[in-house]
Amino acid sequence: MPFKKNRKSTPQITLGLSVHRPEMIRLIGTWMQRHDAIFLEEPPESNFLPMLRGAVPIDDYLMPLDVEYLEFSRAMCRLLRNIHAAGKKIYQVEPFLEVLLGIHAFFADGHTPDDLPQNSIQWPVYRAERQATGALLAYYQVALGGSFEQTLTAILRFARADAARFRLRDSLRAQALAPLIEKNPSAYVEAGVIHFQLWQLLRQQLNQPDGVRPVFLADDVLKKMNAGGHLYGPGDQLTLLYIFNPTIAETERHRLLAARAIIYAKIIGKEEINTDPCTFPHLRDELACIRATGKLGLQDCRELFPLIRRAQTDEARQIFYEYLSGTGLQT
Repeated sequence: MPFKKNRKSTPQITLGLSVHRPEMIRLIGTWMQRHDAIFLEEPPESNFLPMLRGAVPIDDYLMPLDVEYLEFSRAMCRLLRNIHAAGKKIYQVEPFLEVLLGIHAFFADGHTPDDLPQNSIQWPVYRAERQATGALLAYYQVALGGSFEQTLTAILRFARADAARFRLRDSLRAQALAPLIEKNPSAYVEAGVIHFQLWQLLRQQLNQPDGVRPVFLADDVLKKMNAGGHLYGPGDQLTLLYIFNPTIAETERHRLLAARAIIYAKIIGKEEINTDPCTFPHLRDELACIRATGKLGLQDCRELFPLIRRAQTDEARQIFYEYLSGTGLQT
């Protein structure tokens, strides 16, 4: 049942859509400070509150979490300590990941997937994660030894499985967030940019479409760079198509996005850049790679694929830009 509230007491809800890079911390902090409650995109951790209070060192808190972006996570913890000290409420709300961690612990105790009750939330979470992870591993495998067409098919399959996982993840999160949000005059909901559908789901759960506002945190930075557009790479564009249109038939547009995604994944910077965050090095890199791969046709991707499939990022990027220059696409 959608959560209903009196329109006069509708909380102001900001869905902050951002990439997880250190340069975004200042922008995230600015938005968080404008709200009474902050809802993080992470499962609850027992040492979270002691970390906020300073009783647990940040690195000790992060060590067992296996975070993907360490510098971002450190900077976020420092920000959250300041936010907490200012009296803001901070919640960790990510049911999908919370359930998934529980499943991992369940298996570590000697249980198997057959032991998961199929009428429980564990089963759809396990199934969605297994299908998406399996499709991703299949893509990695075929990308190393398969043909371009086989790789294209693999990434299209992964995008559909990944979209199904995101639909479930965002649905569970919206359901968990709704009763918590209504207890606060205003709320900031942290989310990665791929979770754009969470905006619609929150509007449905709260039954107050005017109370939820999506904000792409990088937009103001892009405007200052005189750079229009968005920060969705071709793979994310494809996944979003399937998130919002799960039964849509495959088209040449989808195949082109998949082909560009194969090339984009090889040339985009993978490591955190520890330079002046005010220069926004990651945003600039992502924008440049999105624009550059957006010039490629299907045949361009087919020709580039064998040249860069086994190359590391720097080498792949050099080959890529030499190709663009040679074909006249760089101008």
